[in-house]
Amino acid sequence: MAEPLRLKAKSASPGIASGPAFLAEEPKAPSAAERPDAAPASRAVGGYGALEKAIDISIGELEHLADGADAESRDIIDFQIEVLRDPSIAEATGARMEADENVVFAWVATLDAYIGELEAADEEQMRARAVDILDIKNRVLGALAGTPIADFPPGSVFIGKDMEPSRFLAHDWSKGGGIALFSGSTAGHVALLARAKSVPMVIGTGRFSAADGDPVSVDGNAGAVILQAGSMLIPPLVPAQEPAGDTQLTGGELRTADGVPILLSININDPAEIDALDPATAGIGLMRSEFSITSVADAANEERQLAIYRHVLEQASDRPVTIRMLDIGGDKPLAGLEDLPALASGLRGIRLLLARPEIARVQARALLRAAVFGRLSVMLPMVTFPDEIDRIRELFREEAEKLGRRALLHRMPPIGMMVEVPAAALMLDTFASAAFFSFGTNDLTQYLAASARDGSDADAGKATPAVLRLIAQAVKLTAGKPVSICGDMAGDPSYLPGLLAAGLRHFSVAPARRPAIRSAIIGLNADGTRAAGE
Repeated sequence: MAEPLRLKAKSASPGIASGPAFLAEEPKAPSAAERPDAAPASRAVGGYGALEKAIDISIGELEHLADGADAESRDIIDFQIEVLRDPSIAEATGARMEADENVVFAWVATLDAYIGELEAADEEQMRARAVDILDIKNRVLGALAGTPIADFPPGSVFIGKDMEPSRFLAHDWSKGGGIALFSGSTAGHVALLARAKSVPMVIGTGRFSAADGDPVSVDGNAGAVILQAGSMLIPPLVPAQEPAGDTQLTGGELRTADGVPILLSININDPAEIDALDPATAGIGLMRSEFSITSVADAANEERQLAIYRHVLEQASDRPVTIRMLDIGGDKPLAGLEDLPALASGLRGIRLLLARPEIARVQARALLRAAVFGRLSVMLPMVTFPDEIDRIRELFREEAEKLGRRALLHRMPPIGMMVEVPAAALMLDTFASAAFFSFGTNDLTQYLAASARDGSDADAGKATPAVLRLIAQAVKLTAGKPVSICGDMAGDPSYLPGLLAAGLRHFSVAPARRPAIRSAIIGLNADGTRAAGE
């Protein structure tokens, strides 16, 4: 039997504790139907008044937490209350709101700037205060969204990058348990509280793999974490250059009747759909992130988005996953942002993300951090001009640099584009910075035929020959880069002959359509003609 893995750490509080692991940075991603914030009443809406109310709620929660607390705990809580009552923070948030920034994003950006300053400080005491501000940020964000931070099971060993002081204070430590932090500080408030309450704690372990419920031991005397056999230390990663061939897939391959390889992936809307992923599937050709991020609270919550993307990537294992950035606007509103001028002007997809970079930056950070957990590619929606990709790529680079300064694991994924605007399809040879292309035939048909997207136009189907001709021309302009199709046409067997003849060799379809498309492909030649005997 393999020996348990013993990781060297730094003692922050003496003592020895054992228990099931609780991974703070790996919450399970609930389905849309299960999410507690799905009700309209819990969505973050409103202006400055909503922020004032959320701050008052947070102060009330902290005061309740302080009832009966010891002197040291009370001092920490008083510090957080003092920060929440500091008028300069509310004023800075208000200034962002006056510049047409949504209340949730204004709050997140203001506190993130404060956290960044503390994390860059020379003195360890100052750097250790960053987690206190993170605690405050998340508490108010939870109050805005109506989703308070949940406790973790008694007797567990808390594992994460760091731990918020209020989370420590709200937890019942009488059942035992301990703390193991990837980074952390002996000068931080949690370390101080752990020593005061005799909770074994170690810091500076570096990231390691474990699963919720795995047996873990924390040795706060010797400074070590003992994990079950099979666990491993995860080496630090730095931003990498986009691997040019990362979208070349393995697995999920089938062949046409004349032996040409075809890749068949699936589209998903809900992260829960990944749990039933067929092992013979090439991977996820399209994950529509807007179906998982349906409110402004979700869009502003980096950790929640990270949890969703990480869950999908880990379930996909070594198979590629392409996540499309938020395609909101038009007929896809985001609850809590309906009153923004950008939405009123009809902007959608990448144009809205560029017009509201606070939304794009949060999602970019979550995607950069998620990329270390699998074979992630990022796809941009509704791209029309090459400079739109360049601007998003620059935004990703800026956020990657910030994550690097904070010592957060991340990796730069390949960034490609949906081909759903006729102007872009006609000029694909000018999109040099796109790592790959994927045809979205729903919008491509709508814009090409000037039809309604809801399918109410009975004549829209007459545009099919024009759509197929445009796709065939566009494929020739891709300069050998990976190309696929993920729109509804890909899931209809009647269109397969034309799509194969156009040169497409990678199809991503709804899971329910996969068997029919697979059967149809093996009965066709690569040029779209039927195989002999069919």
